[in-house]
Formats: sequence, structure tokens, C-alpha cells
Amino acid sequence: MKYIIERTSQFKKDFKQVKSRGCDLNELKAVIRILANGDDLPKSNKDHALNTSKNYKGMRECHIRPDWLLVYSINKTTLILRLIRTGSHSDIF
Repeated sequence: MKYIIERTSQFKKDFKQVKSRGCDLNELKAVIRILANGDDLPKSNKDHALNTSKNYKGMRECHIRPDWLLVYSINKTTLILRLIRTGSHSDIF
């Protein structure tokens, strides 16, 4: 893997919540693996910067499913992929 993965405490809570909802965690793990390898996500994941978001400015968001998101950041200097939030639009925003 190109990037070291860091999980925020909020991401860990979110992960437990999506797990309890019965979401397929393999889908999330596959997206994280692509990001950790430094590869581009498929267009279907709708990866984009969150420049207009007050709380998440400078971070990125991608879709695992239509209403299941991953908010993350990548530091190319320290080679860290930081997992910030995961959940539905209403959970995060």
C-alpha cells in the first residue's frame, strides 16, 4: 500500500453504525483499498472535493452506494490516507 490508513474516532463510530445497518462492508473496504494504493476511483464512486462544505473544507467525498458516503483526506507528503466519516448524507451533513 502506498498510503498509511488512519481512522478518526468519528469514523470508527460511523463504521460500527453502518455495520449495524447491515451494509456490505466489503464495498467500503474495496474503496479504501483503491485509495490506499494511490489509484483513482471509478467514476461511479463520484469522487470529489468538498470545497463548499463548512465542516469538511479541503477534504474529499466519494460514494460507496447512492446514499452511503466516505469522507476522507490524503496527505501526499506524509503518505497518510485519513478516513474521517462514513454514512448516509443525513448522517454526515
